[in-house]
Amino acid sequence: MTNNHHDPAYKRFFSQPVMIKDLLVEYVGEDWVKELDFSTLEKQNGSYAADDYRDRHDDLIWRVRWGKEWLYVYLLLEFQSDIDQFMAVRMMTYLGLLYQDLIAQGKLTSDGRLPPVLPVVLYNGQRRWSAATDIDSLIERIPGGLSAYRPQMRYMLLDEGALLSKDNSPELHSLVHALFRLEHSRTPDDMRSIVATLSKWLVKPEQRPIRREFAIWIQRVLLRRKPFADSKLFDWEEVQDLEEVNEMLAERMNEWEREWKQEGRLEGRQEGLLAGEGKSLLLLLEQKFGKEAAEQYRPRVEQADEPTIQQWLINILTANSIEEVFR
Repeated sequence: MTNNHHDPAYKRFFSQPVMIKDLLVEYVGEDWVKELDFSTLEKQNGSYAADDYRDRHDDLIWRVRWGKEWLYVYLLLEFQSDIDQFMAVRMMTYLGLLYQDLIAQGKLTSDGRLPPVLPVVLYNGQRRWSAATDIDSLIERIPGGLSAYRPQMRYMLLDEGALLSKDNSPELHSLVHALFRLEHSRTPDDMRSIVATLSKWLVKPEQRPIRREFAIWIQRVLLRRKPFADSKLFDWEEVQDLEEVNEMLAERMNEWEREWKQEGRLEGRQEGLLAGEGKSLLLLLEQKFGKEAAEQYRPRVEQADEPTIQQWLINILTANSIEEVFR
């Protein structure tokens, strides 16, 4: 059963054309993406067929011109504590409902065919995604001619944590990358650096809506999570601009770190990781892949939370490269 608990702001982020463009260009990145006319991006009504299946508050449907035809992008925002092993079945159902709706509206290609759809699951849970992305692997094998009737459908998985673990560069590549990095930031310095970059990027008048979304999301969501939520330094009046958020972070930076040190949070967290599972992970990485390779991942290990480190400890048992450990 899905236990979706993420904030509505994430859906608002991906209701902005620039975020969909960044997602396709940076994280899909296949050759056909270069052929899309992003000036034609249109958000579609995603509330169809609610009575037929279930209310889906976390799906978004976009369409964009691909030559003379339309390509549809079905984006499902999946933020759940328990990974759905039958996600491929859900996506197949959703796509079927979408196609029924397109048929009813007469939105077919010029030769009367169904338009292509890219199904994407965007996931940001702590554990790495382990469910099948292809419906075929969920169906029992039966010898004989029955195999010819097996359904075919797969979705594209974008697992935020796995994507960030493969990216060692401190530079921000896009607005989507900045969102993912903010989502996983654990220190005041990390957050402020990203906010400062966003403030420089989003200066044009037409960028005001996405700039405002970032400002509100940081205050209403990000700073209300642990370890930030327990601090008394963020009881400010809500602001609507990233520059003001950046200034407030700067003003409170020294006080914040002093407060954490007094309570033993900064030292306790870092020493705890190195003394326990984090230290064990670094030692295993050094033994298996060499000291130099292990040191490259030390900052990531020191900033990771306990569930993530536990998953990496499991991965190292079968990994043939250090990149596979952090996938």
